Amino acid sequence: MRRAYNSVLHLPQLSSCPQCAAPYIPHRVCNSCGYYKGRQIITITTGQ
Repeated sequence: MRRAYNSVLHLPQLSSCPQCAAPYIPHRVCNSCGYYKGRQIITITTGQ
């Protein structure tokens, strides 16, 4: 039984972005707005 427990997949913990309130993985750049620690790291463009 203990071996089966180790093979369970764990869901990633999500936080909400302080800039846009979208869910994101901690310690990563937000995919919605491009901010990390209050600074804009990447520029997000609207796709056409």
